[in-house]
Amino acid sequence: MNADAETVIDVEGLTKSFDGRVVVRDLSMKVKRGTICGFLGPNGSGKTTTIRMLCGLLTPDSGHGTTLGFDILTQADEIKRQVGYMTQKFSLYQDLTVRENLELVARIYGVDNPRKAAQDMVQRLGLHGREDQLAGELSGGWKQRLALGACTLPNPKLLLLDEPTAGVDPKARRDFWNEIHAMAADGLTVLVSTHYMDEAERCHEIAYIAYGELLAHGTVDEVIDASKLKTYTVTGDNLTELSGKLMGKPGVDMVAPFGTSLHVSGRDHAALDTTIRPYREDAALHWHESEPSLEDVFIELMSRAKDNFQKEPAPQKETTL
Repeated sequence: MNADAETVIDVEGLTKSFDGRVVVRDLSMKVKRGTICGFLGPNGSGKTTTIRMLCGLLTPDSGHGTTLGFDILTQADEIKRQVGYMTQKFSLYQDLTVRENLELVARIYGVDNPRKAAQDMVQRLGLHGREDQLAGELSGGWKQRLALGACTLPNPKLLLLDEPTAGVDPKARRDFWNEIHAMAADGLTVLVSTHYMDEAERCHEIAYIAYGELLAHGTVDEVIDASKLKTYTVTGDNLTELSGKLMGKPGVDMVAPFGTSLHVSGRDHAALDTTIRPYREDAALHWHESEPSLEDVFIELMSRAKDNFQKEPAPQKETTL
């Protein structure tokens, strides 16, 4: 086992292919105990595949490393016994009550005194008063709490959440994240995939994966700083027309509307300033330099990423006259 008890995940060079298509390529990362690590990226980018390899649920084609001190290649069963997995789709029994679902999970995992364990989880997650309600009759937010209780009841050391708050109202999402942070403070390590920027900012660190490539990993501030983006916020008239004029110009890596404003960003600061100089003289437009947001960074990273499901163009055959 890994001698460093604080390092829960330590992997190098993970690669996974399906039907000859590389879904994750040469991925390396470390995650410490008690960390909430958010996985972000476009659909089909390899987020879920990566998380499943880290948790021993999927064997990589190449690469090596440890999770919870166990070798991901040879000790996957030991890893899986200590992983809680909450899927996006509610997967408990709809025709059982809240208490019955939790007691069933406790018995399956051999938890001491299943009835008391289930009742303690009901109290912890604020499900008191709903113990006898059928799971299928719960709202989305309450189903989410029940699912979280079920996957953490066996006291896993690693929690896997696959877009857990999709379709849940803002208050329920906030309550959910408060509970996740409380669990992480007790030493639980959490891997969560999400498309919500506000949820990404709630994570201790984030990993951005696009089409199988790990493009960024670190705290939110570290990822933003590493992007080297310079961003301007523009307000005024005809922003759609301005966006079309700036797109693809030297130094302009990203142009995106944000409400009634436009964000214009680039990594080549000198080229960016040269390109926008004529437009800054337009009295109908108001420009000011702003801090790049996490969303700015992700949009820019995605624009540079190469879709691994797009076929390469066939080479042109030379012809002779």
